[in-house]
Amino acid sequence: MDAIDWRAPWLAPYAQVGRRVAASVATGTSVPDALNACATPGAAALRFVPQSDLPPGEAYERYIFNSGCCPSREGLHDFFNGLAWLRFPLTKRRLNQLHVAQMAHTGIQPVRGPARDGLTVFDENAAFLQAPDALWAALAAKDWCRLFVDLRPLWREAHLVLFGHALLEKLVYPRKPITAHVYRSQAASNSIADMDDWMAADLSAEKLSGKPFAHLPVLGVPSWWAANEDPTFYADASVFRRPKTATVAAI
Repeated sequence: MDAIDWRAPWLAPYAQVGRRVAASVATGTSVPDALNACATPGAAALRFVPQSDLPPGEAYERYIFNSGCCPSREGLHDFFNGLAWLRFPLTKRRLNQLHVAQMAHTGIQPVRGPARDGLTVFDENAAFLQAPDALWAALAAKDWCRLFVDLRPLWREAHLVLFGHALLEKLVYPRKPITAHVYRSQAASNSIADMDDWMAADLSAEKLSGKPFAHLPVLGVPSWWAANEDPTFYADASVFRRPKTATVAAI
């Protein structure tokens, strides 16, 4: 956790509570205990417990649903998962409900079906974007020059929040190819609370099974990475790839 740069713009929604949890872990507190100490009472109706509390053979999502406890390992992955629970409790709870409903419907299969696959992608790697229609259309079309160069001033009207805990973990060591699966938010405001409310109400297994995501190389976001001030940053076709087929609808 010493490698986390809490000044990074993508960590702004998590920095206040994240610093506290990380400082507690640095003194020898376990990740679940440190998360519990920083939780707002009643915010998620959830407790973090050691991974060893998960009974052998019990499905992780079903255990959370039935017990109200989230098994958490030491390390960055579950640390960021815990922060996502603390900041987006309604969205995380909704994802858990949808996972359990799918498991009840299809059972636990060796290969996840489209709905659980979409749920997992969302949970691990999603970002939420509130943006003008022109920005969203350019992102969905992977029109990188228009998105990041021509429409660059319009990013001042956009609000991007990273949600996926695997995505946040990867960005502890930022690399140009790191890409988020972006879900368009149409919340009443760009506050975390409003975004959490809207996401929890909007998510469904049917919608996520269709993979309603646009792909965004995160370090391309204006003001998020110094190197992208040079327009040639976006000329790297191995990262800013041209679309192959139909893209996400510009909804």
